[in-house]
Amino acid sequence: MKWIDLHCDTIYELYEKKRRDEPVSLFRNNLAIDVEKLQKGGALLQNFALFLSLKAVSEPFARANAMMDLFFEELSKNEEHLALACSYEDILRNESEGKISAMLTLEEGEICEGSLDKLGFLYRRGARMMTLTWNYENSLAYPSKVRLDRDGNPAGLLPEREKGLKERGFAFLARMEELGMIVDVSHLSDKGIEDVLRAAKKPFVASHSNARALASSPRNLTDDMIRRMAEKGCVAGINYYPFFLRDPSPGERAEASVEDCIRHIRHMVNVGGIEFVALGSDFDGFSGETAWKDAAGLPLLFEGLKKAGFSEGELDKISRDNVLNLYRELLK
Repeated sequence: MKWIDLHCDTIYELYEKKRRDEPVSLFRNNLAIDVEKLQKGGALLQNFALFLSLKAVSEPFARANAMMDLFFEELSKNEEHLALACSYEDILRNESEGKISAMLTLEEGEICEGSLDKLGFLYRRGARMMTLTWNYENSLAYPSKVRLDRDGNPAGLLPEREKGLKERGFAFLARMEELGMIVDVSHLSDKGIEDVLRAAKKPFVASHSNARALASSPRNLTDDMIRRMAEKGCVAGINYYPFFLRDPSPGERAEASVEDCIRHIRHMVNVGGIEFVALGSDFDGFSGETAWKDAAGLPLLFEGLKKAGFSEGELDKISRDNVLNLYRELLK
């Protein structure tokens, strides 16, 4: 079964390896995603995010471009297996040529440093989706609140219901819709998602977010968000991080089962409809393990969904068709 994954952090991990002067290869590596694993698992398209933390990077635009350079270098090395996709037509052409599509996305709106010109530059280089925030306030919006422990260290997240998009964030939302660049509300505050629901003229995504009714992290979507997003034609990608799939017990290891994932898929389908749900692994962006280990093992999840009663048509929608329909509508 061919599938589309809305989010991974593999390029960030490869870039960090390069900074440490370690060998870098997108074809074969010890991460959850490489070309061989994508081929074995049945990938149609992998979204590759350029991620950075504002606490660690002083020049986010320059860092994003450096990561983008690495992405294109690896794409060139693997051109017989992997090809850039910037449009729906690109995906169809790549598939007809026997290649997996690679789509470029941005995870942290401050990569653009508040500049619409820089947003346009990154779009012209190939970026087709962007989260408005990561875990820290930026010039566009507010994320969920960072909860601190008694020593002042980050210890989780709390819902942020009062602060959402800033004036610049609304301007970015409008410009992204004009460009044909998909707005991603994963990591955005509750108020920010409300603002996007109110202001967006087109569908958008939560690329790697689950159901808060089943796992209480504010990184997940409430049932009200799911319903309202579904009504706008939006799509959400199921995140495989174990503790976004269930609330952890003290000292519990971060391990996700097929059943954990199916629970969220079924709930989100029940609340938002079968056209709402997609895959958004967050591979190479979380600690812990999944029962299917990496991209090569994803057929294990589909086998579980079949045993749980999902039809072939429903699996097609979850695995690829919902995202393809969104791309056909939004990408330019």
